[in-house]
Amino acid sequence: MMHMIKLCVGVATLEELESYRSERAHWWGADYGEDVHVHRTRTMPKRRDEIEGQGSIYWVISGVIRCRQPILRLAEARDEQGLACCDIIMAPDMVRVTPRPKSPFQGWRYLTPKDALPDLASAGFAEEGDEELALELSKLGLI
Repeated sequence: MMHMIKLCVGVATLEELESYRSERAHWWGADYGEDVHVHRTRTMPKRRDEIEGQGSIYWVISGVIRCRQPILRLAEARDEQGLACCDIIMAPDMVRVTPRPKSPFQGWRYLTPKDALPDLASAGFAEEGDEELALELSKLGLI
């Protein structure tokens, strides 16, 4: 199993990402006829077999890893100029994870299961406001 991590450029909050995702796929005509979210990227992951149906994409929002979405499959696609690209087809569920600061990077990166962040609820942070507490503890190196 393998995950991906990607910066969520132009989005300031998890709530903004949640409202934005359902509209975005239709901008380029990527309609997979299901209740899914789609993100288009330039390259198909070489480790496709380890990701499809097993991994998640972890979203970095305003410099902090905040959530993940299960990846259902990766589809070969063509952009408006006819260039090959990859559609990352994800479940619509945004699973909050224990937040951790992340430096900027370009494109996407692989994220091994041992480096993946635990889900917020399974880490014992279930109350409202716990996410910010978890972020502060993470910044202090305590979780």
